[in-house]
Amino acid sequence: MLRYELLPEHMRDGIKLYVEEGVEPGDFAYAVLCNDLVGAYGRADATNTARMRDWANFLYNEMPMGSWGSKEKVAAWMKARNLVRTA
Repeated sequence: MLRYELLPEHMRDGIKLYVEEGVEPGDFAYAVLCNDLVGAYGRADATNTARMRDWANFLYNEMPMGSWGSKEKVAAWMKARNLVRTA
C-alpha cells in the first residue's frame, strides 16, 4: 500500500487515481511523473513548491516501478491501467 499521506493532501486523490486506474493527472503531477523538474516547478503551487523533496522521496520510495520517469513510461502506465479498468 502506497503511503499517499507523504504527499500534500490536495494531491493525494489524483495520484491515487493515476496509480490505480491510469487516470491522467493534472499538469503539475504529470510533469513530476515525467521527471520534468523545470516543468514541475513552473506548474507548482506554493505548497507543492515547498514539498518537492517529499515528491522526490515519494517517487523513489513509494511509486510502482515503471509508473514514472519519462513521458513514455507515464503514457504506457496510463494505457495499461486503462485497459485493465475498461476490461
